[in-house]
Order: sequence, then structure tokens, then C-alpha cells
Amino acid sequence: MTPPLDLSRRQFLTATSLAAGAVLLAGCAPGATPGAGPQTLQFWHLLSGGDGVTMSSLLDEVNAAQSAFRIRPTVLAWGTPYYTKLAMAGAGGRAPDVAIMHATRTVGWAPGGLLDRWDVDRLAELGVDSSNFPKPIWEKGFVGEGMYSIALDAHPFVMMFNTDICDAAGVLDSDGKLQETSSPEEFLDQLRTVGGKADGHALSYGYLGDGAQMWRLFYTFYSQHGGAMELPAGGPAVIDKDVAIESLTLMQTLLDGEIAAAQNDYGSAIAEFATGKSGMLFTGVWELRTVQAAGIPFDATMIPTLYGTPAVYADSHSFVLPHQSSADPVRRDLTYQFVADMLKNSFGWAEAGHIPAFLPVTESPEYAELIPQANYAEAAQHVVYDPTAWFTGSGSNFQAEFGAAVQNVLLSGDDPAAAIDRFEARVNTLLRQPNPADPEGTFGS
Repeated sequence: MTPPLDLSRRQFLTATSLAAGAVLLAGCAPGATPGAGPQTLQFWHLLSGGDGVTMSSLLDEVNAAQSAFRIRPTVLAWGTPYYTKLAMAGAGGRAPDVAIMHATRTVGWAPGGLLDRWDVDRLAELGVDSSNFPKPIWEKGFVGEGMYSIALDAHPFVMMFNTDICDAAGVLDSDGKLQETSSPEEFLDQLRTVGGKADGHALSYGYLGDGAQMWRLFYTFYSQHGGAMELPAGGPAVIDKDVAIESLTLMQTLLDGEIAAAQNDYGSAIAEFATGKSGMLFTGVWELRTVQAAGIPFDATMIPTLYGTPAVYADSHSFVLPHQSSADPVRRDLTYQFVADMLKNSFGWAEAGHIPAFLPVTESPEYAELIPQANYAEAAQHVVYDPTAWFTGSGSNFQAEFGAAVQNVLLSGDDPAAAIDRFEARVNTLLRQPNPADPEGTFGS
């Protein structure tokens, strides 16, 4: 394949390395014509299902609220297909005006020039600054010294619970909230009590063939020990082996066939809880509408802090500026206004289950009345993202590598220590490989 004439060799290699096999999408951002009425802003995202419906509604509201621009959305398939097309468009400099990207993916993209920086001063003029975001969410937008993403939300791993089953088990407090547990032993005792009142299991948790599901729970428990996994370029990985083994062993204990099914996939776990057969469910906030549609009595909360430090795995849908070789200044400024409008009017996004990143929304009286969302909003202050490396993040292979290393620990009782060693060895192999977007390691120097 020969690079198009307007792509540098490095840009072309960057995009094809990150997104092999894609077809370059040409000319999706038409030039602005002053005085020609509202400008059309091209917006790519990967949100489908209920999230897609909600996003369409929010875009309709933004379009109707002003006359300066109109958003034209393009929806692409989640995961590799989306990131493939977006990478190639950015490499060609003919990308959409704005796009949604998981915050964890930006570190692999910014070095190769696939994303343009946000102007933090312009954002501040529009009321978008660090004072209006939870600290870990705002800071995740930076790669080196530059801001490359602005979070619309946090979508953490949470715990939903059937209020009827938990009430019958006597594990609710006087306000109807789940009684707090602060150690693995307390939590396991609570689960066994709940299991005595459930037709199925105490806990639903699906993991088979799903590295992301295994990683979400593991990294929640790992981070609750107060430390972080570090993946420096070139390696070696910094992993607290004792903490990793303890976290994985707890997961193994949960899947004893009584507390939770020893062998369950994602869909089966959701179905067990949604049909009222289990007392609790580990899942992402994106399943809120699924459970609401089931009509069962339930609430939701952060996964309990069992190791001393509040922490919960999460990612964020974030706004990015895919690289444009000649960004039109009029449309670029309108893009800033669009993002500010979306953040300030993201209450509807909360209704889909996600926690809006913009604090004036989550701290509003209206949000306080939004149940169960308000009951897990605190998670936004305690989110932990994937360890920073060019190969990590939602939709990447990193979480699949973790699943391949540890699944047999959960499925057939293999040794957790050996599984962590396998995972570490694979991560160190990846760390020795250069970031395709920054093969010489010069970004930020």
C-alpha cells in the first residue's frame, strides 16, 4: 500500500500500525463558508444501543439550542473497527471535527500526531476547567504537558443489588442502603447471608472469554490496596505480586459455585440478576437501563472498599480533536462551543447510567434525585484507569492478555501466582516494543 501524497511516511506508518487493514476515509470535514449559515460539524462516535439513542437525543437538543452550528454524527462499530477508521482519518489530516475516544486510548495516539491538543485557555473561557471536574478525571485528559481529551463521563464498574432479596437477608440499613463491609471477610459473610435468600446465587459475575470483565474486577481490588501498576516504556512492569495474588485469590473465592457461579459469561450473569434470581451483580454502569427494563427492585453502589483505599476501575468517554492538517478556525472554535454545551447539558447522559464528568451536573439538586445514579456518583472521585502504556485501554489487547493469563485461575483453580507471572511476562514483552506512534520515544522530551 502506497501512502497518499499528503501523508508523511511517519503518519502513515503510525496509522497502519495502530489500525492495520483499514481503508482511508476521505474528505469528511468540508470547509467553512463564512456567511453561509450554520456550520456543519462532523462528529464521530462509537455509541450504540441505548447509549446511541441517548446521544442522538442530546445532539438534537444541542442543535436546537443555537443557530451557529449543526452536528452531523457518524456512528461506527465499537472497538477495533472504530479506532481503525479514526486513526487513518487522523493520519490523513482529513478527520472529523470532533470524536469520542476512551480516555485510556489517548496515550497511544497523541505522540504520532493523530490528535490535536485542546487549548485549555479557550476551554476556560467557556467554563470548562479543572475546578469543574473530579481531579482524576481531569488529569486523565493530559498526555505529557498537553491536554488531548475532555471527559464527558466516567463509566465505572459498580455493584447493583436486589433490594427485596437483600432486605429479606437483613443486610440493608435503616435507609434501605446496603450495609457497608470493609474487609474481604465481611463481604464474603454478607454474600453468604444474601445467598440464603436468593433463588440463584448471591452474586452474579460473568467472565468467561472476557478479559475486560476479569480485568475490571481485578484492578478494582488491586487498586484498593493503595498502589498502582506501573508500565514504564521499555519495562520492566512494576507489579506488586503479593497484592496481585491476593486480589486474584479473592476473585477465585467469589466463584466457588455458591456465592457466584463458577463458570458464567457476561450475558448469563446479567440475565441471572435481571430475572431476580441473584442478590447482587458486578457490572458496568452501562447496564443500568438493561436492569431498569427488567422491572426488578434494585439499587446500586460502589463496589465495597475491602482493602482500605476507595478505588474502582473505570474509563471515560471523552471528546478528542482528531488531527486535521488545515483545521478551519471558525469550525474549530464552534467545536469548542459544542463540547462545552454537551458537558453543561449532560444530565440526559446521566439518565443512561454514566456519571457525568462535569461537576455542576452531578452536584445539582436534580441529580441528587436521580436514583440509583446518585447512589454511586461518588465513584467518579475514586476512578482508576488502565495503567498508562501505548497498548492499554478499552478496546485494546491488553485486557485480553490479562484474561488469557488468569482465566484458568477462575475456571479451574490454577495457581494465582503462576498466572500473575504469565501476565507480567507478556506485559514486559509489550513494553519492550516501541509505541508505533512514537517509535523513537521522543514524545514529551
